[in-house]
Amino acid sequence: MSTLKEVLYEKIEAHRPRVTRLLKEHGNDVIDKVTVGQVLGGMRGIKSLVTDISYLDPMEGIRYRGLTLPEVFEKLPKPQGKEMPYVEGLYYLLLTGEIPTESQVADVIYDFSNRRLLPRYVFDIIDAFPNHSHPMAILSAAVMSMQRESMFNTRYQNGMSKMDYWDPTYEDATNLLAKLPLIGAYIYNKLYVGNTNVFPEPTLDFGGNFAYMIGKEAPYDDVSRMYFIIHADHESGNVSAHTGHLVASSLSDAYYATSGMINGLAGPLHGLANQEVLRWIQDVRMKMGNKKPTKEEMKKFVWDTLNKGQVIPGYGHAVLRKTDPRYAVQREFALKHMPDDELFEYVSMLYEVVPPILKEQGKAKNPWPNVDAQSGVIQWHYGVKEYDFYTVLFSIGRAFGVLSNVIWDRALGYPIERPKSITTAMMEEMVGIK
Repeated sequence: MSTLKEVLYEKIEAHRPRVTRLLKEHGNDVIDKVTVGQVLGGMRGIKSLVTDISYLDPMEGIRYRGLTLPEVFEKLPKPQGKEMPYVEGLYYLLLTGEIPTESQVADVIYDFSNRRLLPRYVFDIIDAFPNHSHPMAILSAAVMSMQRESMFNTRYQNGMSKMDYWDPTYEDATNLLAKLPLIGAYIYNKLYVGNTNVFPEPTLDFGGNFAYMIGKEAPYDDVSRMYFIIHADHESGNVSAHTGHLVASSLSDAYYATSGMINGLAGPLHGLANQEVLRWIQDVRMKMGNKKPTKEEMKKFVWDTLNKGQVIPGYGHAVLRKTDPRYAVQREFALKHMPDDELFEYVSMLYEVVPPILKEQGKAKNPWPNVDAQSGVIQWHYGVKEYDFYTVLFSIGRAFGVLSNVIWDRALGYPIERPKSITTAMMEEMVGIK
């Protein structure tokens, strides 16, 4: 048993009594109220899910195991001479709530390296897709095809204790996570490069290997680490995280759950937002005559956009009430490594101009930029210019949070998810409409 799995087992054994006590002693305690607006508004804000992996603080942004993003990037071990932490270290943190030592991270890296061999049939499935297929469809199918490898499914069919469900789920999750960089890189090379001779480098970590396999030089390895970490989780209520939880709640294995997560992430209201922002910024540049505008010109353009009833992509957030710290991490990187990039100069000017205008307009609850306002521009700068692929990168990162949650769901014995529905007529009656 790996060090990570041993520590995780100890954490699970300590946590189970807390859930039992809550159900036994406080099962009928009321902790929230539900309004008509929430029911008809996509269940927004209803406190009905539990995760200890991450929490979205309106003022601090995402917290992983109680740590803010700046704390995560400061505390997690980093490869020698690199700015960004090991993604494998984040996995250790998400599962255990502890910052790993260098030795513990090295153990996870070694474990991942022993798990990343991809079955030949997965390459065949990817190759069978036409070259004009969307990479997210290919990714979902590739992940789904590996369901035949599921240790959970095998052990469940042979009979096992509910208390042990987490164990094969951990194995499936870790096996899949270790393989995702190769799957993603193979899809990238098939669709955009025409190179199918893609193999991992045994000495490299998760982020470094992905950069190596798609042919990008430093500091793109740090871009990969940064991107995967900031997208790893965002509570359990967003579409991708919730879909993974929902599918897994039926005891579908990690492959089914992750494929479902990918499908949810592919929607334009969720994971596709980053490419929509990049398109919009490039459109702004074209309308500005491919020159850097003055602040006054940019202000006028923003006001004209708003007055037409359109939104400013990349600004605002359903929960956050300040600049998204995921944006701030990327901005700091861009200021250091690509300050003169033309698109980044547009991003910087928008950062100065948009929030005051949105405040003056008074319609936006949060006038500050979110993660998508920056991420596509960085990928474009380092040569990953294929918009459709950005959500694959998002998926690889998000899988860490989703699968960490699924492992803990199984460990704590959470039931199948089954909320109750009512009719419109019933709701009208409840609020006194005749």
